[in-house]
Amino acid sequence: MLTLPTTTRIFLYSKPTDMRKSFCGLNGIVRSELGREPNDGSLFLFINRRADRLKALWWDDDGMVIFYKRLESGTFENTGTTDRPAVKIDSAELAMLLKGIDIRSARRRKRFQKRI
Repeated sequence: MLTLPTTTRIFLYSKPTDMRKSFCGLNGIVRSELGREPNDGSLFLFINRRADRLKALWWDDDGMVIFYKRLESGTFENTGTTDRPAVKIDSAELAMLLKGIDIRSARRRKRFQKRI
């Protein structure tokens, strides 16, 4: 299982991504379409058109890392929308996404949220 710092921001890119893209191609999407720097410590998720493959791009203190998951059956849920280039999710939603749980139907109990 992937263990990330609790402060890691996670962004799910909303458009289907060509899984032939590697470091440079995914960095280009992050910069041009999301307006973010790939080395800011965030985790960026990309799903292909058939939704059976997922790539995660992450800056680990001294270099860029790509994680790649291919499903043998089933699909990933892409919660992205066409009006925003990416959706911010948290680590619990990431775990549900990777395990095949429908994020939209999951209900959260009320919790304290710090106002920013």
